[in-house]
Order: sequence, then structure tokens, then C-alpha cells
Amino acid sequence: MKTFIKKLKHTNKVFFTLFLISIILYLIGYITFFINISHLTGIETLFRFVILFLFIIWFIFWVIYGLVKLFTKKYSSFIVLLIFTLLFSFLFYFGSYFIEVIYNQIDNISKDTVLYKTNLITLKDTEFNSDSTIGIINDTTNIEGNVLAKKLLEEEKLDNKIKQYDDFYIMLDDLYNGTIDACFVSSNYVVLFGNEEKYANIGQDTKVIYSYEEEMANQDNISFTNKKLTEPFSILVMGVDSESDGLNANQAFNGDTLMLVTFNPNTLTASMFSIPRDSYVPISCRNDRLAKINSSAAYGTSCVINTVQDLTGINIDYYVKINFKGVVDLVDALGGITVNVEEPDFNTNNGIDYHGQVCEQNSDRLFGSKIVCMDPGIQRLNGEQALAYSRNRHQYLGSDLDRIRHQQDVVSAIAEEAKNLNTFDEFKNILNAVQKNIDTNMTTEQILSLYTVAKSVLMQALSQQEINLSINKAYLETYSLPVYLGSSTTSALGYYKSSLDEITKMMRVNLELEEPEVNKKFSIDANEEYTTRLYGQGLRSGKSVETMPNLIGKSIEEAKTWASNNGINLSVVETFPGDEHFNNLYSTDVVADQSIHINTVISKGTNLTIYVNAVNAPKEEVIESTEEEIIEDNKENNEEENKNIIDNILDGIF
Repeated sequence: MKTFIKKLKHTNKVFFTLFLISIILYLIGYITFFINISHLTGIETLFRFVILFLFIIWFIFWVIYGLVKLFTKKYSSFIVLLIFTLLFSFLFYFGSYFIEVIYNQIDNISKDTVLYKTNLITLKDTEFNSDSTIGIINDTTNIEGNVLAKKLLEEEKLDNKIKQYDDFYIMLDDLYNGTIDACFVSSNYVVLFGNEEKYANIGQDTKVIYSYEEEMANQDNISFTNKKLTEPFSILVMGVDSESDGLNANQAFNGDTLMLVTFNPNTLTASMFSIPRDSYVPISCRNDRLAKINSSAAYGTSCVINTVQDLTGINIDYYVKINFKGVVDLVDALGGITVNVEEPDFNTNNGIDYHGQVCEQNSDRLFGSKIVCMDPGIQRLNGEQALAYSRNRHQYLGSDLDRIRHQQDVVSAIAEEAKNLNTFDEFKNILNAVQKNIDTNMTTEQILSLYTVAKSVLMQALSQQEINLSINKAYLETYSLPVYLGSSTTSALGYYKSSLDEITKMMRVNLELEEPEVNKKFSIDANEEYTTRLYGQGLRSGKSVETMPNLIGKSIEEAKTWASNNGINLSVVETFPGDEHFNNLYSTDVVADQSIHINTVISKGTNLTIYVNAVNAPKEEVIESTEEEIIEDNKENNEEENKNIIDNILDGIF
């Protein structure tokens, strides 16, 4: 030991100082690199272990041989080893920086906490006071409808009468009809409920009298599976209609954009099924009550997921919430995307003629000078244009159904463009746009497992000079379904079961849950333009929902035939003059009235009563009158009416 210390004292002080600095830099860099590279779970585990082991060997080698070179005063060899050691040290720092940037961006995609906010609202003209009745959701797990609502009541010391509900829509109906004076809803209630016809002006009809917010653990961050992304998986994509950039708060989504996606990393095949927002389906968290599927969004992510699972029979592994404004950032980060903009069916949008262009409000939902326009045809779209095209439905005959196709086209174009990323900065910009505007229940480890998929794609590209990523698109055939809801009729969409069956089968095959059926018969028509197949398109058998038709005026035999064909239990009741069901317009062999309102949802086993007149209806005199008699009657009626008006005026004067 004394000999060692003695030799140290006789070494060159400058080189020895450099030696110590290099050891410190190397150790700090190595430890930092070790910590960061350890986060990359599942990515080249053996390679990472070998790299870390080799760098430890180098460190030992440098400490021993560095001292030997110093003691023997072989400074030229020492300098060479020093340069390599410093290069490795800087490599650690640069590598740690890149890994940390990527890892933090990915780690931030899944939001651990979000800002929840509840509003107590009343109608615009309602005067809220201590006698007012407040509506509240009775589900104690509903953060904004119940948990925060109770905290607001306590904070504001409100001891009003409380009426509990298990349904937001029934509660809002009672608010509008005056049964209650106020109710608790999410701060995003305008987004949630504004697309329903009866609540189209809810933002103008109501006012917020109290608010309460609290940052809490993300209630939607639920793990549905331990599956890695290296095996076939499914994702439910939900659009968040936020006017702000980013997703760092609880942005309630309105359910207008629901896209079920499957991806098979073994075949590099994806499938996309956009579910029309007005699809009339059983809502899982409302006791399977039939409603438009977008209404499930008011009850949280789990309700939407369970509803879609019940509809399709496909287990959803992951969900992704995407802020619509994030499309702008993502497309711009990619440098634009190439899309074939479909020619519009109508020139006007928001009452303005755009002369053949496709025009839509910008990402801030502003028209006027902020309008975003595109010419039809294949072109390069920037972020604002891509979002505008994805949102536009008023210029197309198919409305929401056409918008769905356009959204799928934009998603496909984004996927195509992402294959061309070349630099780390481009990749970092993409990650930044994604993590800011996306929330998901995928863990960081699950997201990192996509590396294996990316590696497979890269190897394919190197061997074939082309990436064969295929996307199967779906189109659900629907039909108009006006539904009577007790006081009003809503415009919904029914779907054909045969169309849905083909779509779900295609997705199950992609998930390797079913074997594909090989079609050995096919024909090619050279004169027919080739178009990409849309699964489910053209299949229109088996309606999902039946509603009550208008049987009044139909013959009894027609009514019986319809009831028999639809499994309806039919009763025929005779009615006499003076009864509420007696109808003067119809004879004894025609349906005069029915017990179920037109457009009411029915099913097999429904009990229906039709009423027929027991005696022929009396003919109304007006039908027998001649034209001259009608004119004379009108003249006499007008004279009598004028006389009554004069009498009323005189009574008021005298």
C-alpha cells in the first residue's frame, strides 16, 4: 500500500487529475445510463445486459491499466485510453437524455391524475334559493355527478331538498319541465348533452350557479388486460371534443367518435370500425335501456367500453381518448398527410355557399374568417385541414356516416405518413403531440412492447424495401329510426345485424379468435372501377330495432298479418260512439286507434290492442256539403265571430 501511495505521489499531477475526473464522469454517466436503460422493460433485454456488462468491464480495465500507464509514464497510451473513456462517458449522457425524453413522453400518455369538476346548473330564468329542489345522481362511484356534488353541497352549506336519479337524461328532463330547480352535471355538460335534439341549446338554456373541482386519481385508468402489444389486441378510440389544447384535465367526450380498432402484430394488419353516434343500442350502465350510443359517454369510460363490448361481442383490451385538437399537432408534426378529399354533395355549410369547396370551422370551432377550406381531390393536408375534413358532415348526404369514412381515411393517412419518420427530432415531436392529447389505460411497459412490432416492421422494410401494413375498414349499414320517447321523438339509427356480424367476424379473425373463411370463387370485371372493400357494406338483413308503425286506417287483416309476422300479441277491441278510441273517419273493418304510440320501440311478445268501430262511423256533414253551402257557412261563421268581438269591446268600455 505504501508503495502504491508512493507511486501516486510521483505521477504527473495533470494526468492524474484527468484520470480522477474521467472516473467520476464515467461513474455518474454509467449510473444515469443504467437507471434510464433499466426503464426499457422488454426491449432487447439480452442486448441491454451485454452492453451494461461490457461498460463495467471497460471501467475496471480503465482503472487498472490507466494507473499502470501513469506509473510507467506511458502517457501516449494513457491519453488514448482517456479519450475512449471520456467518449463513453459522453455517450452515457447523450443516451440517457434520449432515453429519458422518450420514456417520459410515453409515461405521460397515461394520466395518473386528472382535474374533475362538477357544476350545479339551473335554467336561465330560474331563481335558485333555499326552497329549490336539487337533482343528483345516486351512483356513489360517479365522481362529478355524486362525489364532488356532495362536497359542493357541504362546502356551500346547501341544505336544499335533494331528489336522486339513476339517469342523467331523466334528471335533465325534470330540470326542463320544472320538477326540479337545479341539478349536478359535469363541467363539460354542454359537450356531453348538446348533441341531443332536446338539449341542443343547453348552453344557452342554462346557467352555472356553483362549481367545485378537485384533482383526483384518474378513475378511467382501469386495466382490462395484462396483454402485451406483441400479440393481437383491440383498442377503443374515443374522441374528446375539447376546445383547449392537451388532455391534462377531465375532458368529457361526447361519444360522437367511437372507433373500435384491432391490430395483429404478426400479420401487420389493422381493422377499423367506426360506430355511428346515433346507433340505437342497449346502454350497459343504464340497465340495457335502449338509447343512442353517444349517450353512454355521460356515464364514463367504463360504460362506453361495456356498451361497445355488448354490441360487438369483442373484448376491449385498451382504450385511448384523443383530443380532436391533437389531430392538428400530430399531422403538423408529420409534415402533413396525403388524403383524397371527397367532393361534397352540398355547397353550403352554416348557411354559406362555398362553391364546391369542403369548408369547416377551425380547431377553435370558429367560422367566418377562420374557416378552413379544401378543394376536392388528392392533396396534402395540414393539421387544421385534416381536422376540418374529419369533422365535416353537413356538406355530405350521408352526414355522420360519411364523416366516419373521412375519419378513417385521415387515420390511414397518418399511419402511412408515420412510416416515413427519419430523425430523432421528428420522432420526439410526434411523441410530444401524442402524449399531450392522449389518455390511455395502457401501462408504459405495454406501450414499450410496441418496440417489438416496430422492429418487425423495420426488418420487413430492410428485406423487402417496403412496409406491408394493411388496414381493413368497415361500414355499418344503418336505417332511419325515429323513436318515440313518451313526449317527443328522437332521430336515431338502427343497424342491420348481417352487416354488424360481418364486421365483428372480420375483427375476430384479425384477433386470431376465429379462422378465416377462404373464398375460392371470385370474378373480375375489367370495366368496373376497383375500390377497397368495406366490411359490412351492402348487407341489409335483420333489423336491430323495430318500432311501432301506424296501423290506423289499415284493415284489420293487415294489422293481424303484421302482428303475426313480428311476434306481437294482438287484441281487437270494439269501440262505440262516445268512447275515446271511436274514430269518425273509419268504418267497422278498419283500425280506428292503437294502444301503442307510433315509433315506440317494440319486441317479440309485446301486447298490442287495436280498436275498431263497432258501428260504421257517421258521415260528417261537411263532406256532403256543396261548395255554395260551404261558402255560406263560412260567411255566417265570420259574421257571428265579428259580432262577438264587437260585444266584447262594448263590454269593456261600459
